Amino acid sequence: MSAMLKRGSPGISAFPEAVRTRLDEFDFDFLQLGSVCLEIVPADAQVGSGPFGSVVYWAVDDFDAALAHVEKLGATLYRGPLAIQDGLAMCQVRDSWGNCIGLRGPRPAAPG
Repeated sequence: MSAMLKRGSPGISAFPEAVRTRLDEFDFDFLQLGSVCLEIVPADAQVGSGPFGSVVYWAVDDFDAALAHVEKLGATLYRGPLAIQDGLAMCQVRDSWGNCIGLRGPRPAAPG
């Protein structure tokens, strides 16, 4: 592993199982979550920010708990929640920088 590569720093609070990795040589950070590499690039003249373009959806085990968690971290609900196929729910939230992040997963059964 390159001396310019720092691994093992904690992932962000929204995805505690993720490993944040920095490539100093390129002034670049990404999250490694299993076999998925999530790159979030800053907005510039070629890459816009905000709620347009592609939205990455995270599969969650408990939709309501995941939504409450990211809202506690400062995300705001942008779209949804919506009921979708197979009894799942989905929504989009905006993070502190205005980026959209999608959540999708099962909702726990209502008590009673």
